[in-house]
Amino acid sequence: MGRSRRTLPEELLLLALDPTTGTTAQPQSLDLGLAGAQLVELALAGRIAPDGDRIAVVMPRPTGDPTLDSALELLRRRGSPVRAVHWIGGPRLGLRQIYLSHLERCGMVHAVAGQMCGVLPTTRYQATETAISRDIRARLDSAIRTGVPPDPRTAALAALAHAVGLGKHLYPGNEGRSSRSRLRDLIRHDPMGGLVAHAVMDVQNGAAAQPRRNPTAPGASRQPAAVAMQTRHGSMARVAAH
Repeated sequence: MGRSRRTLPEELLLLALDPTTGTTAQPQSLDLGLAGAQLVELALAGRIAPDGDRIAVVMPRPTGDPTLDSALELLRRRGSPVRAVHWIGGPRLGLRQIYLSHLERCGMVHAVAGQMCGVLPTTRYQATETAISRDIRARLDSAIRTGVPPDPRTAALAALAHAVGLGKHLYPGNEGRSSRSRLRDLIRHDPMGGLVAHAVMDVQNGAAAQPRRNPTAPGASRQPAAVAMQTRHGSMARVAAH
């Protein structure tokens, strides 16, 4: 996989990064979204495919991206298709920090050390390649503004942004209400993105135990609940401030 294009987890994280504060919006649900974005990226690369509400490995060959390949190997070891909601809700700690550190190594963000309450060490991240962040945002804005069905990558990014609750971060206030509604509606334009986005919302709503019927049906989306997944969050020496 070439590096000329950012992966969906990277794009989702850059969307969530506040350029003023250096913090990430929706930090608790963002880890879930990043796990889902990995699935969509692997599907776009032809490594996995949806099987109902499950995910099946169809080509175990590595992509060349270490973080994606780690996820692909874990899926391969399962031996049989796994429900997307169970995969996304699994206890993989620190995924957000892994991608922040990766973006720092790539020169996409700059880490700024600080302290919380004058005691606890924290790390904030400032975007350095702002043109890329603007391009990502422009793709979403165009899809929302024009109403033209977006490409699968942009549709999946929109679905994930909605699922983790980034709508109010990207399109705040009453003036952004219609844009948030259209962002939610874009979920129907990519079956894999829709499956994963609904799985992210199900995990947040505590509905992981129940199988989902027709996850990509129009009108089936729900607003994400602000429920923290305790299994996903441990103490980290370097954290993006919440």
